[in-house]
Amino acid sequence: MLTGIVFDVKEFAIHDGPGIRTTVFLKGCPLHCAWCHNPEGISPKPQVLHAPSGDRVAGTVYTPAELAWILNAQADIMRANEGGVTFSGGEPLRQARFVAATARLLRGMHILLDTSGYATKGDLRLVVALCDMVYYDLKLIDPAQHRRYTGYDNAPILHNFHVLGGLGVPYVVRVPLIPGVTDTDDNLAAIAATVRGAPGLLRVDLLPYNHVAGGKYAAAGMTFAPPYDEARPLNINTAVFTEAGVPVHVA
Repeated sequence: MLTGIVFDVKEFAIHDGPGIRTTVFLKGCPLHCAWCHNPEGISPKPQVLHAPSGDRVAGTVYTPAELAWILNAQADIMRANEGGVTFSGGEPLRQARFVAATARLLRGMHILLDTSGYATKGDLRLVVALCDMVYYDLKLIDPAQHRRYTGYDNAPILHNFHVLGGLGVPYVVRVPLIPGVTDTDDNLAAIAATVRGAPGLLRVDLLPYNHVAGGKYAAAGMTFAPPYDEARPLNINTAVFTEAGVPVHVA
C-alpha cells in the first residue's frame, strides 16, 4: 500500500502561495542546508520532538486517500479565498508518488509544489504535471559553494530548472538570503543570469534570512551551528535582477 510521511499540515497559510492555503510538509530531504528552518523535515522517519510544553511526534503516516480527505474537507474555504494546497517539506519530491496520488484525489483546488529541485527528472515531471504553480528554490549557483553549504552538488537542481521551463506550468524562483552566503552580489548576479529569459518564470522572490531558524534544533536533538555570521546585514540587491529584465520581489 502506498503511504507517505507528513510532519505537519498547516491550515490558513498565507505565505505558501496565492490566497489562503493548507500546506502539507512532507518528511525527508536530501539536502542539508546550513540554514534549514525545518530540521524535523530532514529525516525521512518519524521522530520525537522535545519541548517545554511536552513531547510530540513529527511524522504521521497517511495513505493518499486519508490525506486527500483532510484536504478536501477544507476545499470550500480555500476556493472561496483563491487559495489551495501547497506541498512542501522537507523535499516533497522525495515522496513524489505519494504526492502525485494525493493530488489526483483533490477536488478542483489550486495545487502548488514547493521544491528544492533536487530530484530525478521523472519525479519532477510526475508531480508538476498535476500542479498549477511551482515554487523553485535556487540557493547557490557555484557548485563548490553549493556543496559547502548544502552538502550536495547543484547539477541536478540546475538541470531540473531547465526541465521545468518546458513543462508549461508557471513558477516562481525563490532565493533564501543567507548573510554572506547566498546574498553576495556574485551569487545574485549568477542567479539572475541563470533565470533570464526562462520560459514560464513569473518572478524571483528574495526571502530575507529567518532569524528563528535555529529554534527547533534542540527539540529535535540536533545542534544549530551556522558557518556564517547571522548578525551580518543582508545584501538585498534587486538591481542585478532588474538590470537583467527579471521581475523581482522582496518577500
